[in-house]
Amino acid sequence: YRSLIFPLLIREGKPTPFFTFLLALLFCIYNGYLQGRSLSNYAKYPSGWLEDPCFITGFIGWLVGMAINIHSDHILRNLRKPGETGYKIPRGGMFEYVSGANFFGEILEWFGFALACYTIESLAFALCTLFILGSRAKQHHQ
Repeated sequence: YRSLIFPLLIREGKPTPFFTFLLALLFCIYNGYLQGRSLSNYAKYPSGWLEDPCFITGFIGWLVGMAINIHSDHILRNLRKPGETGYKIPRGGMFEYVSGANFFGEILEWFGFALACYTIESLAFALCTLFILGSRAKQHHQ
C-alpha cells in the first residue's frame, strides 16, 4: 500500500528527492527479501499455527493497523481543497485520539505482523518501524 498505491493517490505535494526515493526503494527491497527468506526458509510453524491465539491476535492487529493507516491517509489527502496551501490539523478517525494516526496505524500493522510471524526478523522490522515512524510522529506532533 505505502509503496505502490499511496503514491498514485496523492494529488499534489512536494516532490520527493531522488536520493530519498532510492534509499526507500533499497530498504523495501532488502526488507522484503529478509522477511520472505525468513518465512520461506527458516521459520517453522506447528500444523495448527493459523489457529493459534498468537497468530490470530497478530493478524487482527495487522488488519486493524492497515485499516487505520489507509483511513488516516485518506483524511490527510483530503485536508486541503485543490489550490489551498498551509497547515491544517486533521480531524476524524484515530486523529481524535492520536496526532499521528497514520504513523500509529503503520506501527500497529507491523507489530501485528511480527506477532503473527513470530520471527526475529519480523520483530526487528517492527522495532525499526517504531523508532523511525515514532520520531516522525513526534516531529509532526510538535
